[in-house]
Amino acid sequence: MKILIVEDELKTGDYLRQGLTEAGYVVDLARDGLDGLHLALDGDYHLIVLDIMLPSLDGWGVLQKLRRSGRETPVLFLTARDEVADRVRGLELGADDYLVKPFAFAEFLARVRTLLRRGRISEPETLRSANLELDLLRRRVSRDGQRIDLTAKEFALLELLLRRQGEVLPRSLIASQVWDMNFDSDTNVIEVAVRRLRAKVDDAFEPKLIRTVRGMGYVLESMEPV
Repeated sequence: MKILIVEDELKTGDYLRQGLTEAGYVVDLARDGLDGLHLALDGDYHLIVLDIMLPSLDGWGVLQKLRRSGRETPVLFLTARDEVADRVRGLELGADDYLVKPFAFAEFLARVRTLLRRGRISEPETLRSANLELDLLRRRVSRDGQRIDLTAKEFALLELLLRRQGEVLPRSLIASQVWDMNFDSDTNVIEVAVRRLRAKVDDAFEPKLIRTVRGMGYVLESMEPV
């Protein structure tokens, strides 16, 4: 599962990212409100951990703009502001939980897990296209009933393509979502990864699902009639 942290305190942000990564989550970290908002709107996150006192745009503004855009991603406010009025304001704006600094990491992690479990109600456990299935809970992939072993990056790439099937994904988006890096036109890491993924999930099966759209990116879609 993928979590976004929006935190401008360097030590706190790094501490949270390391702890959540060690707990098995994929974590992105933004250091100011505007960067956090852009990531939240562009990325497929299961949870956002949000400070209030942020440069460029405070946490209140980030949450307001996020909810006005229609995004219902769970939000956990993590802040030094401990007044009851602040807690009430955060919850009324659409936050799902509110934790005051300083905090124990064990409690923070427990709250994160609770929010993620709650969010699974609307999350599919399996992503499908034609005879391809990706089981999110068991981290398994099969096609036409045949188990397919993927690396962690191949699994993340296939999950992204399936979640946004029918949509042409540019290389820059794939680079940021799967490799957490800015796209460099001189690297062929994405092309190599897509080629290896095709070899595993497409080459021996019909219909072919992963297509290259020249000059634009990649798309996963079934051309079979519905």
